[in-house]
Parts: sequence; C-alpha cells; structure tokens
Amino acid sequence: MKNGKFLKSVLFAFLAIATLSCSDDDSNPPQSNTIAAIASRTPDLSTLVQALDRAGLVAAVDGTTQLTVFAPTNAAFDTFFAGLGSGVNVNNVDVDVLRQVLLNHVVSGSVQSSQLSTGYINTSATYNGEANKNLSMYVSTSPGVRLNGVSNVVTPNIIASNGVVHVVDAVIGLPTVVTFAAADPNFSALAGALTAQGLVPTLNSSTTPAPFTVFAPTNDAFAALDNDLPGVVASLTSEQLTAVLTHHVIAGGNVRSSDLTPNGTTTAPSLQGQNLNITLPGTNGNIANITDGSGRTMGIVAVDVQAANGVIHVLNNVLVPDLN
Repeated sequence: MKNGKFLKSVLFAFLAIATLSCSDDDSNPPQSNTIAAIASRTPDLSTLVQALDRAGLVAAVDGTTQLTVFAPTNAAFDTFFAGLGSGVNVNNVDVDVLRQVLLNHVVSGSVQSSQLSTGYINTSATYNGEANKNLSMYVSTSPGVRLNGVSNVVTPNIIASNGVVHVVDAVIGLPTVVTFAAADPNFSALAGALTAQGLVPTLNSSTTPAPFTVFAPTNDAFAALDNDLPGVVASLTSEQLTAVLTHHVIAGGNVRSSDLTPNGTTTAPSLQGQNLNITLPGTNGNIANITDGSGRTMGIVAVDVQAANGVIHVLNNVLVPDLN
C-alpha cells in the first residue's frame, strides 16, 4: 500500500515537471533563422532591414523560397545614399529605385561563395520592371568575391533556413552597360577606348538616347581585327575611332536576342549612322552573325548581358563602318 502511494507521488511529480516544461517551451519558441531574421539580429545590417521594410520586401526574404542575398552594411548604405545627394537616406529615397536596388542584391537559389564562379549571373532586379528581363551581375572570384567591380564580399556564407547571406562592403547599384565594360576584364580594351573618346557619360545615362544595345568586342576581338586589318586601329584618327565605337551601339532600344528575327536578318541603324545586319542563326558556332557598315561579317558569341539602361551582346571581332 505504501509502495502504491509512493508510485502515485512520483507519477504526479513527473507529470507536473512535464507540464511546466511544455509551458516553458511554448513561451520560448525556436528562434527564426530566415534571411530576414538574421538581418534583424545583426546590428550592422539595420539599414538593410529598414530598406527592406520600406520597399515591401521583408516577406520575400522571410519565407521558404531559397535565396542568396548580398547584404550591404550600414556604412555601405551611408556611402550609397551620400552619392545620391545631400540629405538622401533610407526614409526618403525614391521607393521604386530602392526596391530595384535591393532586388539587385538577391539571387535565386542558395549559393555559397565556393559555388560562385567568375562570370555573369542574374539578379532579381529587372530591366524597366519587365518580366524575364533580369539584370545581370558580373562576379569575379579572384582573389576574393567581387560584384560588378564595386562591391566585395567581406563575410561569406551566413546560412539561413531559406538560403544564404553574404555581407558586402558596398551597395551594388543598378548597372549600366559601362558597368560591365569596366568590371569584366575581357572588355578592358573597349573600356579604355570608351574612356579615351569621352563616351562613358553617354553610355552611363538612363535618358535619351538610352536604352542602348551594345555589341561589345572582347580584347581577343581587338586582336582579331588587327590580324584582319593590320595596323588599322593605330591608324585611326580620334574622330574615326569615335565612329568605330558608336558603330557598335544601337540607340533607343533594348534589343535582346529574343527580339531578333528568327531564321532571318534584323537591320538597325547604329548610333554612328550606318546599318548593322544581324542574322540568325549564326555560322561557325556563333549564336548569330553581324555584318558591319564596311561589309565585314563576324560572330555574336554571347548574348543578353542585361543592364538597367540597355543590353550587351559579345562579339569575336570589331565592327568597322565605311570610313571613306
């Protein structure tokens, strides 16, 4: 009888402890580990949290969809806002611009730093708000991860339940076609020529004659031109070099590869004035062929590097207008 009473007492105590334990668990639910929650717990990301809230993007980084977020520090935002003008801050910056800039830091899928490779990826920002026209981002992985030539990953691989956060030291602004020419070392010859001829301000603009479709020759393309027409680049006057460069640009249109005439030729005037003829499909492994104003035909080898003020297609030679 005494043993029975003892067992009942032990059972009652056990149930009481279990009840209290459950009560404690209910009052202290597991800590959320979404991207949004991690940012809200990180003091140096407080401006990012404010920006996400103002742009209506908190839910987007607080769900279950796997994302990679390049998260600017407070100091990075301070520098960015200062560059927009005196008195600009997270509370008064244009909210539509803020939303696109923030989306330019978000990549679909969970990508750790070791999974990144040098080249172009798509962000969640879009050209002119149009679906399926996601902005590109140039990623350099040596010696560290650098984005669009302006922002470095300083703290990688903060793992969240819905993706990964990489802290960066600068806000990644909306890229122009010049951004990619400057960031991608394959375009260093082109970037140097654009700078020398004073064309950077024009191609950096988001106003008329933007948007631009740029057929961008790589450094190897400039070497190929020198093989085709030895000494021609060195012989050009400043005025002729400007004509050559503007012959690579179609102004007033964001012409993506899907906008070209399939199994046919698309003709458009270049910014220089003479026509360019783009033919699909290309030959010799090219995506498309393009014929310049002097009648030379070369290849488009990569397409649809999307900027906020236009799109870039990559060439394997240099377009030359009729300079006579």
